[in-house]
Amino acid sequence: MTPDLRQQAIDLYDRFTHEGLPRREFMARMVALTGSLAAAEALVGSISASPAAAAIVPEDDRRLTTREQVVAGTRAYVAEPRSRSLKPTVIVVHENRGLNAHIRDVARRLAVAGYRAVAPDFLTPLGGTPADEDKARELIGKLDLAQASAAGVAMARELAKGSRGGKVGAVGFCWGGAYVNRLAVDAGSDLDAGVVYYGTAPSPSQATRVQAPLLIHCAGLDTRVNQTAFPWVEALRAAGRKVTFHLYDGVNHAFHNDTSAERYNKAAAELSWQRTLAFFKRNLG
Repeated sequence: MTPDLRQQAIDLYDRFTHEGLPRREFMARMVALTGSLAAAEALVGSISASPAAAAIVPEDDRRLTTREQVVAGTRAYVAEPRSRSLKPTVIVVHENRGLNAHIRDVARRLAVAGYRAVAPDFLTPLGGTPADEDKARELIGKLDLAQASAAGVAMARELAKGSRGGKVGAVGFCWGGAYVNRLAVDAGSDLDAGVVYYGTAPSPSQATRVQAPLLIHCAGLDTRVNQTAFPWVEALRAAGRKVTFHLYDGVNHAFHNDTSAERYNKAAAELSWQRTLAFFKRNLG
């Protein structure tokens, strides 16, 4: 398959997973691109995230402790270093597939870096994240976003009590990136730092409500997200807010997700993660 056709397939997948393109129409178009149903299914499998992909930080890593707990009424996965000293806390917000193995792995990566990482399941009010990713996306679409954001604010306030210096940050990916943007608007001084990975942005008129420093990562090929992210960054700057913006040329939405073979970009993922850790170090300690 040529690079152009492969990019068309990735863009088509983005429409299916984020814009409500019906599955039947999506697969028909994929078959038209690839020439057969078998080839279409194979390509979709390489674009979508693989639940069987190996974790970067294994679940039984001896440097860490992990547990499931309820935080401010929301079920969450928690990972932190074994040290008993207080650590700054980072809330890790999942993509539109809910709290899955990949997001738990990202939480452990933050724990290895010295943070208490709390990955909430924002599908808790709807019964929690199901194993079926299509079902998870359907449930995400049914969430009351105002209630979900309020849950995050309550979570930040509760977690601050057990965090070093009372510091709480958040990082989110895709749906979670959009969530962190909204959380920064709603949480005010209860959020100390936010990192947004390719998440759609609120109305630029909301920029004046943001108090936390923000780090925003966007993919150069992600026109859907960028059409809201660019005005958002401009509005934050115009309002005198602390915002750092990085655009990664030539990469796709979800470039940080190493379980998506076709969209993952190792160089951009590693650079953005280095920047994320440095940002949290500056703002959370």
